Amino acid sequence: MFSGSIPALVTPFRNGMFDEGAYRTLVEWQIAEGSKALVPCGTTGESATMPMEEHFRVVRVCVEVAAGRVPVIAGAGSNDTRVAIANIQAAKAAGADAALMVPPYYNRPNQEGIFRHFEAVAAACDLPIVLYNVPGRTVTDIKPETVARLAAALPSVVAIKDASGDIPRVSQHRGSCGADFAQLSGNDDMALAFNATGGVGCISVTANVAPRLCADFQAATAAGDYATALAIHDRLFPLHAALFSDASPGPVKYALNRLKPEIPAELRLPMTPPSDDSRASVDAALAFAGLV
Repeated sequence: MFSGSIPALVTPFRNGMFDEGAYRTLVEWQIAEGSKALVPCGTTGESATMPMEEHFRVVRVCVEVAAGRVPVIAGAGSNDTRVAIANIQAAKAAGADAALMVPPYYNRPNQEGIFRHFEAVAAACDLPIVLYNVPGRTVTDIKPETVARLAAALPSVVAIKDASGDIPRVSQHRGSCGADFAQLSGNDDMALAFNATGGVGCISVTANVAPRLCADFQAATAAGDYATALAIHDRLFPLHAALFSDASPGPVKYALNRLKPEIPAELRLPMTPPSDDSRASVDAALAFAGLV
């Protein structure tokens, strides 16, 4: 259902408010450069600092600009099952094609609790669900056996964004969930190995800044042209690292503003601008990639 380069979009802010004009520019550019789907209001989109009304306004704008040209996968997770249900229903009402949903964070449920959380969400809304496993942020890991259980029991669970960093899980998920279950890398720097073992795309931070290169990279892996894919990976690898040289999304917003000054680099607290060293790393990586 989902494949290729899928940017986890930043949310532009200006004077503390959502900059709709800049966001429309970003979405149009991403589609023109070959992105195959869009993720508004994920981690990179600073969803943790957005009230619900603003959050789904951003989703609606993304859906409106995309206009059916590419799918929109709206960030909709919560550690409160009732809020997660309200979020996925709001995502559907906003016109999203799917919802990206983390397991409950902070609460740290066991695997049965994770299953029952998603079971309740799926029962309340038929919007397709992309599981988002990012234990480094949530301190909650959706184990492979739970992914298999969810995929088997819940038809709306159609894909996973896996940011566990555990490449062998791609093979485990293929074996237990089948080849039609879409596996998307959550780590740009691991996308080459991820796709080589059965992944079909990446929900990407770097694609905010280098959408054409990320799209070409994904197209090369899909075609089995790993020589081309490796060359692009080598070109982008310093940028993958630089965009996490300080708290995200500070570096990626800085990089995007360098390339497109009309898209502001403003962040919301508790996020702060990247350090001098981080900005220098981003500058060098942009140059190495040939983007400036």
